[in-house]
Amino acid sequence: MRKSAKPPSAPAFGRGTGVPDPIDIHVGSRIRTRRIYLDMRQEELARQLGLTFQQVQKYESGANRVAASRLWEIAGILGMPVAYFFPKNGEANAAGGPPDDEIELVSLFYSIADPGMRQQLFDMVKGVAAKHGGGPPRRGA
Repeated sequence: MRKSAKPPSAPAFGRGTGVPDPIDIHVGSRIRTRRIYLDMRQEELARQLGLTFQQVQKYESGANRVAASRLWEIAGILGMPVAYFFPKNGEANAAGGPPDDEIELVSLFYSIADPGMRQQLFDMVKGVAAKHGGGPPRRGA
């Protein structure tokens, strides 16, 4: 048998490369975004899953891949369908996940101490989205 003259190229990411797969990063980012939205600490999610918070950190960073059965559990705890965690057409950026400003926006929103001010901001954003965003904001997709 004759061997190919061109050796197979090594993958840029995934198992054995030390670089997480972009989809794993995206799934982890969506877990983190939803957890923060619910004002849930990593420790709480870990407790409900019977894991250490370090394992949740690894899931959220994409360092550890989330098994389908575990994602099913996470989706139930976070109150989202499993499909929420996967990219839709064109959603994943070059880094594999949503922009960090999405997470920062949620974090900043919850840092507003005055509930009335938070409600005003929410109503304003909802109105702008309805007028200029082509419909109501996506919820849980």
